[in-house]
Parts: sequence; C-alpha cells; structure tokens
Amino acid sequence: MHELKIQAQKLVDEIRSATTTIKLEHKTAKLEELLQVSGDASFWEDSERAQLHMQAQAKLQSEIEPWKSLLEQAQDTLELANLEDETLESDLTKQLYILQKTFESLKKDLTFNGPYDDHAVILAIHAGAGGTDAQDWAQMLLRMYVRWAEQNNFKVHIMSESPGEEAGIKSVELEMSGKFAYGKLATEHGVHRLVRQSPFNADAKRQTSFAKVEVMPRIDRPEEVPLDDADLKIDVYRAGGHGGQSVNTTDSAVRVTHIPTGVVVAIQNERSQLQNKETALTILRSKLAQLQIEQHSEKLSEIKGPNEQAAWGNQIRSYVLHPYKMVKDLRTRHETTDVDGVLDGDLDPFIDAYLETNLKNKT
Repeated sequence: MHELKIQAQKLVDEIRSATTTIKLEHKTAKLEELLQVSGDASFWEDSERAQLHMQAQAKLQSEIEPWKSLLEQAQDTLELANLEDETLESDLTKQLYILQKTFESLKKDLTFNGPYDDHAVILAIHAGAGGTDAQDWAQMLLRMYVRWAEQNNFKVHIMSESPGEEAGIKSVELEMSGKFAYGKLATEHGVHRLVRQSPFNADAKRQTSFAKVEVMPRIDRPEEVPLDDADLKIDVYRAGGHGGQSVNTTDSAVRVTHIPTGVVVAIQNERSQLQNKETALTILRSKLAQLQIEQHSEKLSEIKGPNEQAAWGNQIRSYVLHPYKMVKDLRTRHETTDVDGVLDGDLDPFIDAYLETNLKNKT
C-alpha cells in the first residue's frame, strides 16, 4: 500500500500542475460568468449573439469537466489509499491505472496552447505542378482529409470547389470543426508530393505531382483579425460553371483582394452576393491570421504575401506509390509503408510525430 500511496500522490500532484498550466481556475471563473449571463431573462432576445454565447459556454465546459473530474477521482483514490486498507489494494491499483491512462490522454491537450489551436479550420487544397495528375492528387488529398475528419468525429463543410478539366479538382476550400481542429491540422500545412505511375497516359510513366495544403484558423469574430476597408478591393462578377439557374444569371460571385499582401479570395458557391462576400471575408481573415503565425508578426501591417509554390523542393511530405510504397514526412522523418492506410485517413501518427517534435523544439 505504501507504493500505491506514493503513486496516487504523484498523480494528484501532476494533475494539479497540469490544471495550473491550462488555467483551470480562470476558466472555471469565466464559465460561471457565462452561466450567469445565460440565465438572464432577456438572454435570448438577440438570438445570434445568444447562440455564440452558448457555443463559448459549451466549449469551456468541455475543457473544464474532464480535468475537474479527473482531479476529483485522483484525490478520492489518494484518500482511500491513505486508509491503508489491504482489502482495497486490488481495486485501487486498477483505478489508479485507469486514471493514469486518462491523464496521459488529457495531457496531449497541453500541447495545444497556441492562440488559435482551439479554433475550427479552413483547409484549402490547390493542385500544383503536374497537370491532370496534380488535379487528381488534389482530389485524393481531399478524400484523405475528409476520411480523417470522419474518423475523429469532425464536422466538414465544403465552402468552395473548382473541378479539373479532365479529372480531380483544381482547388477546394472546406471548413472542419472539432476539438483542437487547428492545433492538429496545422501540422498538414505545406506542399505534398506524390510519385506514382500515371493513370492518365498510355505508357503509365512514373509521374511526380504536387498539391499545396493550406490550413488556416477559422476566424469567426471579425475583431480577432480586423480589416481596414481601405485595404480591400472587392469585385463582383457572374459565376461560371455548375450551380443552378441564379448562380449563372446574376453577378453573385465575389472576389476580395487584400491590397497590402496581395492575398485574393474568390467565392461563387452561394446564390447570394452577400453570402459570398461574407464567406470570402471569413476566408481572407483566416489566411491573414495564418500568415501572421508563419511570419511571427504581431501586427497585420507587418505581414507579407505568401510566396511558397506547390512545386519541387517545397514539399513537407512525400507519398510514393511506385516503384515502392512509402509515406515520409520530411520534417519529422516519420514514415510508413502503409500508403493505403494513410490515404484512407490514418494521419494521426504523422500529426503526433510533428506535435512531439515541435514540443521538443520549444523546450
């Protein structure tokens, strides 16, 4: 029982230390404030504001409750261990094992301490060098990320999509929401390279294709990334392609250019020009937030436009289907021969490897 008491005390101390790191007391106080506001009689008079408030409240509760419950259970286990009742030793050993596993799982959350790690993401995929093969590769990546999202119970919404002429897609932008969505998917930001026998030429020659994956925190509140109207150029035009009668007969498509950086966002998916404009501004804020992160800039005025091309030399990960099978991350050196599994959404080992490497580099 003596060893059991030492283990229980150590676990309680580690959990308390972790709750300090995640500022549990501050979050609990904030939650109490939100609960008081939501209990006001006039709370639902502004339904849109009330919904945002309830989302923030639910998010805080989901962050607080697991840690609070774990600490209470660990403290209860320690109290029982201090009784030195030998008949409880077997049950306490099992309980301590379960609590330790829960703690190890929750500890992963401590790696997500960036300013946007808890945000939903806007994930964009752009076909790069490689023609039709690259557009097909972009479609394969889209499927891979959607499968990963499904496995992690993330919600997925296609915001815009541009199909390829022969196959695949030229580009796609989708929103993904779930626990620490940006914190996890930010590891995928960069150029992805595919090597395979091309299905698009008669000789089945080996083809190298590239696609760029952009991962941006979704900025829901405009005040997080304020935009100056003087810095924006907004054009409206008639949408092309599929989408129904009104899409092609009205000037509903919107192109927004951020003049200082040259970042351009064009949206034509929605029937309403206003909806397209709002979507474009959301994506623009997200792109600018990502650029701030990449360039370590405190002010929006300090950032420059993106310059990374989806081509040879810029890749973060290689997927080889021929003459052998291998997926290798060039940043962490993590690799696997299970290419089919990765393309079917098994990305967690690559995500975890990047997070671990990043955490070591910070310490």
